[in-house]
Amino acid sequence: MLALAVLVAVITIQCSKSGGGDPPENGGDSTVNNPPKTVRQIVLADQSVNRVAIADVDSNKVVWEWLPEKSNVGVNDVKWFVNMSDAKPVYNNKYILANASTGGVALIRIADKKTVFYAYAGNGNVHSAEVLPDGNIVIAASTGNYLMLFKTDTTAYPFSGYTKKITVADAHNVVWDKKRQLLFTASKNKLYAFTYNFNCAAPDLTLKDSTTLPASGSHDLFPLYGKDSLWLTTSNKIWAINVSTKAVTEQSDLPRVKSVSSGPNEKYPAILLQSIDGDKQWYNDKVIDMKGNTVYQLNGLKAYKGRWLLPCSFSYDSDSVVHLCK
Repeated sequence: MLALAVLVAVITIQCSKSGGGDPPENGGDSTVNNPPKTVRQIVLADQSVNRVAIADVDSNKVVWEWLPEKSNVGVNDVKWFVNMSDAKPVYNNKYILANASTGGVALIRIADKKTVFYAYAGNGNVHSAEVLPDGNIVIAASTGNYLMLFKTDTTAYPFSGYTKKITVADAHNVVWDKKRQLLFTASKNKLYAFTYNFNCAAPDLTLKDSTTLPASGSHDLFPLYGKDSLWLTTSNKIWAINVSTKAVTEQSDLPRVKSVSSGPNEKYPAILLQSIDGDKQWYNDKVIDMKGNTVYQLNGLKAYKGRWLLPCSFSYDSDSVVHLCK
């Protein structure tokens, strides 16, 4: 009995030293004494080496990158991914939906950097992409003046199946509204709302209505974190659109803002990518906040857009599994 008591005491001491397994989720000494560190990471569309990167704000380091030539993108298809123009966290931050000006669109699994879907969306300067609820994908092409739907297929590389174009002049952005089951795109001085037919074999969009915006030159459209509102950037200002009331309010008079993204609290300020020169240097080596303070900077970076690596409840359910429309 004495030997058993000693053994129990030793095990108890060892477990106490090791923390006894995973820390409690809802409090407890280990959480109080060692509060979890907030991980603040930004997904970047980086044109310096045509990559998608994840940068850690606090360490000021790139901690992950996807390069098309080092992935399962075909050798002859790498040229589709020159000048990355957007990168969005999707599927509960397990994947990134990325696109490039030269026509490439790709769904990338963060865990192993596998390109689970990629396609060519034409030479219309692809600026943005969005995942629809059934797994199909839509892109916006600015100089091509179109939205383009893809029936997503993760079994063929590159994708060569059904596509559908919808004319939208100067199309720069696409955002799915989960609550209203609408696709929004801001073009010039209009916000357009489209319904989706949820037809797996032949996905299509139908214009429902439009709202006149207070300025032209619409560029980025992205949900405000935790709000029923959308960020909008135009040539010379940043706005917030209340989707319920359609009220549009000015948030900043910063010009040439290519992207805006916000988070749940002051640790995640609204971050911007502001081009250095609208015509020649449409990228930047730093991410700033609304006051112009540097949030992240890396010499040699040519970031076009930057998004906090956070879930987007405005557009998506908390599902980490890729949907395949069948």
